[in-house]
Amino acid sequence: MTEKQKMLNGEFYNSRDPELIEIYHKARKLMHQYNNLDSRNTGERERILHELLEHKGEGVWIETPFFCDYGEHISIGDNSFINTNCMFLDNNKIVIGNNALIAPYVQIYTAAHPLSAKDRIKSRASEKEAVYLTSTKPVRIGDNVWIGGNSVILPGVVIGNNVTIGAGSVVTKDIPDDVLALGNPCQVVRSI
Repeated sequence: MTEKQKMLNGEFYNSRDPELIEIYHKARKLMHQYNNLDSRNTGERERILHELLEHKGEGVWIETPFFCDYGEHISIGDNSFINTNCMFLDNNKIVIGNNALIAPYVQIYTAAHPLSAKDRIKSRASEKEAVYLTSTKPVRIGDNVWIGGNSVILPGVVIGNNVTIGAGSVVTKDIPDDVLALGNPCQVVRSI
């Protein structure tokens, strides 16, 4: 099993694996091009996003700058808007539904590490091996979701359809459909 397969299976994997590093470098090159493009050059923006992302639906708009780890594990549904300075650490799948509004500075994480330092840090056999243990869990965001600015979504979280996440929230657990949720940790406040 490759390190990429381990990563996507949620197992501990070597983040310094040559295949993963090559995907990382490709993403950095594409993000650099995208983030430095004239905003009027919509054709080139579309081309880069199609090359970077696993799936980009119709009418998707991503403001610059935009940052991710690999890009190829991110799927964004139709008519979704990703505002400026978002960071998607897509060490596993990040799936965003249709009509999503993602405010500035939203961070979506899929990578996790053991809590204990003695479990997290290991001796490495070579420079091509990470010194820390990393595993991943996918993140799924439903249709018609609005995520307020400066929110953080942690690994493994599923956010239902028709949800609003208040600004500055830290989403640590699943959020059901049709609710307003906010806070740190993010909690359901009421149905909407």
